[in-house]
Amino acid sequence: MTRYAITHVTAYSYSEPVSLCQNVAHLSIRQCDRQRAEPSVLTVSPEPAVIEVRPDFFGNPTHHFTIQEPHRELTVTAAHRVTVLPPPVPDDQTSWEAVHDRLPRDLTPAWLDAQQFSFDSRYAAADPKYAVFAAWSFTPDRPIVEAAAELVHRIHTGFQYDPRATTIATPVAEVFENRRGVCQDFAHLLLACLRSLGLAARYVSGYLSTDPPPGKPRLIGADATHAWVSLFCGDAGWVDFDPTNDTIPSDRHILLAWGRDYDDVSPLKGVILGGGQHTVRVSVDVRSEPG
Repeated sequence: MTRYAITHVTAYSYSEPVSLCQNVAHLSIRQCDRQRAEPSVLTVSPEPAVIEVRPDFFGNPTHHFTIQEPHRELTVTAAHRVTVLPPPVPDDQTSWEAVHDRLPRDLTPAWLDAQQFSFDSRYAAADPKYAVFAAWSFTPDRPIVEAAAELVHRIHTGFQYDPRATTIATPVAEVFENRRGVCQDFAHLLLACLRSLGLAARYVSGYLSTDPPPGKPRLIGADATHAWVSLFCGDAGWVDFDPTNDTIPSDRHILLAWGRDYDDVSPLKGVILGGGQHTVRVSVDVRSEPG
């Protein structure tokens, strides 16, 4: 197991005063089987008039806050301490067709919960061209984990990591055509491919360790929030895949929240009155700590 201390700072600067802002933050570590977190500490400046912590629809902890005093700067700092366990190595041999065929019919809680992640979402909608692309990996009777791992490898090798190529508003169709993007783009593409085959997959937001093991390279995206995908593999449960780094996430991936796509779990979003033009700066520091 690995223990981490994480600091995540988001700072907005506005050209004109903001008279009122209302925000929702997905900036608390989610508890799950492979990670145990102390309560995340969220500091907001200026101090909110109202702040409330509650789970969202998907069970992610969220902070809702309102600032009612005029301000030209907004800074939100999240501090986390979390212990992460490496996930078990998936060795399930269930075919992807078996999961596909059972998914719409099985009404037991785990399968019923997974069904909601098989439908289109704003940034990851099914399309025949993605099904054709994915079908090269999802051949008849192939184990679902093995097929997904090959698809992840094809995205990793066939698409270029380019922070200047896209924004959060870039459609997945443009990413697919231009063959370049960043972690959230590759996650959305993988989601679109899997959903186009009738499988259930969810978008995962989190962090990467910035301390690579001895002799290993630094992973891409380690200086910001990261994104990957979790695929529902039937009775084997959910298995995570990171197409940006062509890997199954280990104890270097720290889960923050999950949803249908980025729109469900963006770290900070809201509405403001005033403000004019704005700039935003984001910094993330992930440090490993002794046992």
